[in-house]
Amino acid sequence: MTRVLITGAASGLGRALALAWARRGARVLVADINAERGAESVQLCMAAGATEAAYLHLDVTQERDFDSAMAWVRQHWGGLDVMVNNAGVAGGGSFEGIPDEDWHWLLEINLMGVVRGCRAATKLFKAQESGAFVNIASMAGLLNPPAMASYNVAKAGVVALSETLAAELAPWNIATLAVCPSYFQTNLNESLRTRDAAMQAALPKLLAGSELSADDIAEGILDALARGEALYLPHPRARAAWQQKLQEPAAFRAEMQAQARKLAGRR
Repeated sequence: MTRVLITGAASGLGRALALAWARRGARVLVADINAERGAESVQLCMAAGATEAAYLHLDVTQERDFDSAMAWVRQHWGGLDVMVNNAGVAGGGSFEGIPDEDWHWLLEINLMGVVRGCRAATKLFKAQESGAFVNIASMAGLLNPPAMASYNVAKAGVVALSETLAAELAPWNIATLAVCPSYFQTNLNESLRTRDAAMQAALPKLLAGSELSADDIAEGILDALARGEALYLPHPRARAAWQQKLQEPAAFRAEMQAQARKLAGRR
């Protein structure tokens, strides 16, 4: 049975992923900083059919927490099959309006949190000669829309890291899947850090307006992992935008510039 550790599994996509694996009878480790919500996820996982579910405090900015998580899975499960680096926060606004402290905060969680998670599990996966990383990036890391510089950079870094590991770790039978969802119904807006009032007002509406739920995306991720994919784009409209960027770069660039002019009130 699958043994899976999920960061940020107390809510949002992390919880949806925990439940998707639970429905398949997996052992699920809910790793998060929110103990109350984490306990709720554990209860939901057990009710959904998990063979085992447990909560572990894990702050993705702390390497020692990842070391403790690896010690936990070795002791309790004898190893790990899937490491899901999901924990993340939201941020953005005009480029000149994002101060250094917000850049550091977002990169430390959204990018370095994934780096730490991958680094912590790689030694274990190599010893097993098996394992899989699921790294939650974003379409922002592929499309790089305006007024989201810090978020775009962090998520593009997650994609780059995932592509690197997909090649570098293949000799040990270690798979890496980068997931690039667009907006979907989640509680990401709770973590939003921005000085841009327009972005603060727009994000909840964008999240609520998605055609896909967190459960839809979670099920798609498990299917993509089973197919051995390296990059998964859940949203059809986002896939179309990605194809446009690849095949019609000038048209795509013009569209991004039009968005920027609209945001700046300079149509």
